[in-house]
Amino acid sequence: MTMYVVGARALRRQLSQAADDFSDLKAVHRRSAEIVATEAARRAPVESGKLRDSVRVGVTKKTGIVRFGKKSVPYAPPIHWGWHKRGIRPTLFATKAAKETEPEWVAEYERRMNEIIDKIKGAQT
Repeated sequence: MTMYVVGARALRRQLSQAADDFSDLKAVHRRSAEIVATEAARRAPVESGKLRDSVRVGVTKKTGIVRFGKKSVPYAPPIHWGWHKRGIRPTLFATKAAKETEPEWVAEYERRMNEIIDKIKGAQT
């Protein structure tokens, strides 16, 4: 028995391109982190506004990161995670923001994954 695969070269090329697309998800990482950062800033405790205003988003090929605090706002981690010895209760404002906005940022990833899969001609989802 002989079997021929029609379009195997084109399929390999498309799969290779899809693999490249999957490995570079910086744009979706950024959009997702921005969704969480916006909500986390809204939830951050406000006295002077410095903590809220210190939010920033970091992006790599592998992840999106939401950060709070900087040299002039060194209290961001204790405010978020708490500091038992100092009597500071955790607020978990960023963690709660990530959980609350999960449907939004998961939809961003799902949309991008579907775009990549749809590039593969003949792919069925």
